[in-house]
Amino acid sequence: MQNFKLKTDVIFGSGSIECLRKLDGKQAFIVADEMMQTLGFVDRITNVLSGSGICCDVFTDVSPDPDIKMVTRGLEKMASNLPDVILAVGGGSVIDTAKGILYTYAKMQKDVTDLPKLITIPTTSGTGSEVTAFSVITVNDEKLCLVDEVMTPDVAIVDPEFVKSVPASVTAETGLDALSHAIEAYVSTDASDFTDALAEKAIKLLFDHLVTIYRDGSNMEAREKVHNASCMAGIAFTNASLGITHSMAHAIGGLFHLPHGRAIGIMLPHVITYNAELTKGGQTSAAEKYAQLARLIGLPASNIQEGCQHFIRAIQVLLSELSVRLAFREYHVDKELYQKKLSTIATLALADNCTPTNPRQPKEADLVELAKKAY
Repeated sequence: MQNFKLKTDVIFGSGSIECLRKLDGKQAFIVADEMMQTLGFVDRITNVLSGSGICCDVFTDVSPDPDIKMVTRGLEKMASNLPDVILAVGGGSVIDTAKGILYTYAKMQKDVTDLPKLITIPTTSGTGSEVTAFSVITVNDEKLCLVDEVMTPDVAIVDPEFVKSVPASVTAETGLDALSHAIEAYVSTDASDFTDALAEKAIKLLFDHLVTIYRDGSNMEAREKVHNASCMAGIAFTNASLGITHSMAHAIGGLFHLPHGRAIGIMLPHVITYNAELTKGGQTSAAEKYAQLARLIGLPASNIQEGCQHFIRAIQVLLSELSVRLAFREYHVDKELYQKKLSTIATLALADNCTPTNPRQPKEADLVELAKKAY
């Protein structure tokens, strides 16, 4: 028996932010970062809410790779004036921080049935965090992947107007994160017909439109397609979970302070090769699904082996078109330090919450070898 959950009410399309005019409540707590404040997104939301008689407190002390101290500061500010609703306005770091605040607050309460409503407004197209029960918080340079239903947002507002000014490099890296979400959900041991449908659509949209908006960010039709794809991939993986592409990216990104999407892009072709077991003939269920994805994006796949190889090559070509390099050494990661951390990388990845649903269960030696190949 399997279960497919869709707690989040997804409101999408240009101008969908106007739905906030119908929001009930008296007090809102807005989590953002200084860039969202500078771009005017925070003021736009407070203006909409104030028109409905809702008062707002704003917390903008958020930076990339949120840590437990950041969550604690946000919780302290929120506790001074408990809200009816928490609004997270930003990319993955902002949404993860808001989730961390809600998660910590919930753990302090005896009754979790009366928590603030969580509304997410993503300003990047990649994390899918606007619809998931996942949050990544850094503790002592380790990225911990938290999973708890209490963090699943009540409403996600997927408005492409909020991503039209995203720089090309961020567009590329967040888009690769979304692609990995969909691919890993598709081959997850918890995949289902429902998650497969969303993953397939997300993958097709991303291959069709991601390079377009990387080259021309003003193309709002393509922006909307990629923004929707990111959300679809998020729904897929919050139900099916992920795999070791994310486990390895969490470990390496945390240890060497690399952008998450960049680490994902480097790891993805290596993990697909590992999961497909091409050296043993590629007859695994994962290999069969990778071959199906090759057909989905219009590539030849007369047999499983050919399909997998073409799909891996398509990802490598995509990385090149998005100006993402194919190895960690190309981002000046110190070779000697990297070699010393190989065992740590493998240990962290094995303990990651994304690892249990990987289609091939790795041993520590497997992950060390993957890390070596990715360098």
